[in-house]
Amino acid sequence: MGFIKNIFAKKGPPDAKACESERALLIYNSVNDVIQAESLVKKSGFSDVRVVAPPPDHRTGCDLSLEIPLIEQIGILHVLHTQGLDPENVVPIDGLSIKPTELCSVKEFDRHIMIRAANMKLTFDKASREIVNISGGGCSDVPFLAHNMISKTLSDAPSPREAGYTLCAYTLAIAFEEARKRYQ
Repeated sequence: MGFIKNIFAKKGPPDAKACESERALLIYNSVNDVIQAESLVKKSGFSDVRVVAPPPDHRTGCDLSLEIPLIEQIGILHVLHTQGLDPENVVPIDGLSIKPTELCSVKEFDRHIMIRAANMKLTFDKASREIVNISGGGCSDVPFLAHNMISKTLSDAPSPREAGYTLCAYTLAIAFEEARKRYQ
């Protein structure tokens, strides 16, 4: 016991904030695996995860990866393994020459705000919060999603996660959730 006290007396306890800020990417071969992994990890209680675009040299046929806290890697990988969703690779972000890219960007116009997530764009009126346009992607469900969401407010529109089934629906849902979080 004296040995452990001596270690902490000289160096102090580990810096929790430094450990929490270190992150890693879970690299997958398919978009569907990333979407399933994100859902499973969040349902298991790990909330500090997000889908990002990995640097080009770490893409393995998929333009998405899951960013996780390095300190929670063992628990997250265990949850994923139990469901057969093991990643192809785990890459610490600190060692990357090019960092992962945020999926969402926001552009403000005179009367409108456009939120882009990957190739999908959702535009709404600043004052009324009414969705005025949905564009991008090339998936078969985009016209259906646009039809169901345009002319509705952010609070009244259905979530693309519930109505769609493609990568376009998934990325539109990211833009939609970001719009709700920031502007509702």
